[in-house]
Amino acid sequence: MRPATADSEQAVIPASGAHAQPVVKLRHPIRWLSYIVIAVLAAMFVNTIVTNPNFGWDVVGDYFTSARILDGLLKTLQLTAIAMTLGIILGVGLAVMRLSSNPAVSGLSWLYIWFFRGTPIFVQLLFWGYISALYPIISLGVPFGPSFVAFDTNVLITPVMAAILGLGLNEGAYMAEIVRAGILSVDKGQTEAAQALGMKRGRILRQIVLPQAMRVIIPPTGNNTISMLKTTSLVSVLAFPELLYAAQLIYSDNFETIPLLITASIWYIIVTSVLTVGQYYIERHYSRSERLAGPGVLSRLAELQRRRGVKVSTEGEGR
Repeated sequence: MRPATADSEQAVIPASGAHAQPVVKLRHPIRWLSYIVIAVLAAMFVNTIVTNPNFGWDVVGDYFTSARILDGLLKTLQLTAIAMTLGIILGVGLAVMRLSSNPAVSGLSWLYIWFFRGTPIFVQLLFWGYISALYPIISLGVPFGPSFVAFDTNVLITPVMAAILGLGLNEGAYMAEIVRAGILSVDKGQTEAAQALGMKRGRILRQIVLPQAMRVIIPPTGNNTISMLKTTSLVSVLAFPELLYAAQLIYSDNFETIPLLITASIWYIIVTSVLTVGQYYIERHYSRSERLAGPGVLSRLAELQRRRGVKVSTEGEGR
């Protein structure tokens, strides 16, 4: 006699004679056809890359770790870091100004964001590169009165400085909107509770609002950092010796244009991949409080293999 079971268990018991029915495995002919088409196209793509001598892979190998290319790569990384630092500092300040209850401060922030987002960054770089045509001398002194100190603009705004100003000031406008979105995502009750405890606005922003807003701020900031890495190639118009400009200088001598462009592209892909991995772990750090409690990757894989009849050890798996 069959023992009594719960209603949920009774619901999965097959009807009488159901196990006698053969299990028909689903077939996916379209899926297999797509695999074949993709495999053929991939093979054709790899074949043309390997067999076409115009790619110049030997030249790529010769210049991949050359001193001029590595020096350009180092300057690209430095420019990216400096421009992003300037952009983040400006962005936080502009976001706080934009959320200010003072209409003049809020309007000034809006005007800055409107201007720098409304003009192409390439045009802004050109303006900074030729700023001496507008202001040959930059002076400090009394407004509409005598000046105390004057500088030659060509000496003060070098190509490096023009590149930093062009990229950093433009990035500040975009970061301001990202930070503003992050601040607005924090519940106002958090601020009100902190105010009830007697905390000042600056301390509330630093210790309450911004840490919680980071979960929203980090993903687009990482995306902007990767975008900034590639945007630095535009400063070649200022004769700044970053990665692309270094490659241009080399192929202007040996006329190996395509191999040098491939060399620069491979380095961009490598650095971008490293930044993507770093972004993943930073996002994981700031979203750890919201990750659902569940089995890890190895545990899920072990469960899948167990269902298939294969034993997998998950010893040492961390969360």
